[in-house]
Amino acid sequence: MKSKIWMDGKLVNWEDAKVHVLAHGFHYGTGVFEGIRVYHTPQGKYIFRLRDHMVRFMNSAKVLQMKLPYTLDELCEACRDVVRTADADGDYLRPLAFYGVHPEFKIGLNPSRLPTNVTIICTHMGVYMGKDQVEQGANIITSSWEKYNNRAAALNAKVSGHYVNSVLAKLEAIQRGCDEALMLNSNGNVAEGTGENVFMVKNGKLLTPPVSAGILEGITRDCIMIMARELGHEVVEKDLTRSELYMADEVFMTGTAAEISPIRSIDNRLVADGSIGPVTKALKDKFNSVVTGQEPRYKAWLDKV
Repeated sequence: MKSKIWMDGKLVNWEDAKVHVLAHGFHYGTGVFEGIRVYHTPQGKYIFRLRDHMVRFMNSAKVLQMKLPYTLDELCEACRDVVRTADADGDYLRPLAFYGVHPEFKIGLNPSRLPTNVTIICTHMGVYMGKDQVEQGANIITSSWEKYNNRAAALNAKVSGHYVNSVLAKLEAIQRGCDEALMLNSNGNVAEGTGENVFMVKNGKLLTPPVSAGILEGITRDCIMIMARELGHEVVEKDLTRSELYMADEVFMTGTAAEISPIRSIDNRLVADGSIGPVTKALKDKFNSVVTGQEPRYKAWLDKV
């Protein structure tokens, strides 16, 4: 890899980006991260909603009482620097902050004396769920693993350790021959996917679980809600049951990695006739226009490198 990785204020070679095995974040999952898309267009490279992502990054660190030694502007510029050095197919930024090594090399839960390390890498993501799934829709299951509730974890922060729950659900989906898992919360209502927010369409109206359902307040989710209203659709945040999704006209998932991923079936039940619905298609087309700089109205969402 010829690209550089930003580590604690410096750009270093790929092979030199090393972390000590005694890092607290390695042992206990005490890290926070972001996923940010980089779009390649005829006008150049754009980082999508960079500042919004880095604000959330800093807020996630705040939840863990992690002191980031950089300002928002410094972190945004570091992301741009990494993209400038990235390989030609680099399309995904991963900022990560984590508690480091105790000054006396001790192991223990208390991170109050530990430094905070920050890294930013740009790598290739491509199509997250796969080309066939984007074109034909993904097949998903409802996981037997329950999503953490808001009393168990700070779910609106992107904390590394939270995603062990998602890994278990993802493995379950793959081992059952499906592409992705839907996760329910402790009330039995729909929360989200393993790394995506969920939308359903019924009679032209978009419905999506509220933040109180135990979801991450996704940035792509926010984009879809804004664009759907512009296209004339009513958008409602409400608790959803699993069976409501079975009876939906359309279902899709959203996320930085997943972008807009149509769902073909849930638990072996086709969503409507199993084809990609008109609302999902219109939103996908609109989103693609926005991220490639073809929509002047959304120019502020694009940070040119």
